[in-house]
Amino acid sequence: MESTGDSLKIAMVQSLLHWENPGANRQVFSNKFEQIAEDVDIIVLPEMFSTGFTMSPDNIEKEEGEITLRWMQEMATLKNSAIVGSIVFKENGSHYNRLFFVKPEGDYLTYDKRHTFTLAGENEKYSAGTDRLVVEYKGFLICPLICYDLRFPVWSRNTENFDILLYTANWPAKRIAAWDGLLKARAIENMVYCIGVNRIGTDAVGHHYPGHSSVYNPLGELKSFSEKEEIIIVKVDKSEVDKIRNNLRFLDDRDQFTLLN
Repeated sequence: MESTGDSLKIAMVQSLLHWENPGANRQVFSNKFEQIAEDVDIIVLPEMFSTGFTMSPDNIEKEEGEITLRWMQEMATLKNSAIVGSIVFKENGSHYNRLFFVKPEGDYLTYDKRHTFTLAGENEKYSAGTDRLVVEYKGFLICPLICYDLRFPVWSRNTENFDILLYTANWPAKRIAAWDGLLKARAIENMVYCIGVNRIGTDAVGHHYPGHSSVYNPLGELKSFSEKEEIIIVKVDKSEVDKIRNNLRFLDDRDQFTLLN
């Protein structure tokens, strides 16, 4: 039975990534986890944290997906924290940009990126997901999504009364203004904490990533922001979400709709 409480402490790991090298990236993050001295509830990693945003999934050995998942389970147990991030995962002959929400006891839930990034040809290399995930964890409802999903407000719409929208990303510098603006917008329109975890550095195909990992509260107020390689630890409060929603009952007036795939 998961513990419940009024707050979550979240570690956002904003990091460089080694291109198409899962072993090196697992070591990088293992080292970073050792730097987290305080107890945290969730550790969030960037999109495709074991490879970088590669459009050559066949360059990654099929076994690496399972190896990285087992590593996430081991780290979650070691840190007594949930670990969240997406990786290249091959299943039944298809590749997925698959997010894992791994709990401390080793159980996990998955979400396959719904909006594959057509500008980079991700739609040609990875199969798109069809189902959204909402995780109940320590008294919070969390909806984890991936990068390009941020641009689509209908997919992000708070129809389940979740408390946190969580985006893991490889979002480049040339469009970082959109990242900043959309994270804030998703927080306001859904009356949630909106958390975005991006990478930094330059990848092997020349895309530069400036970080801008951020946390916005349900009023769209910026609570945390970073442009450098670091681990950002933030606390989110369920009481703040409840108080804002009780005082400003905007979600009561939201449109009702059904998503059709």
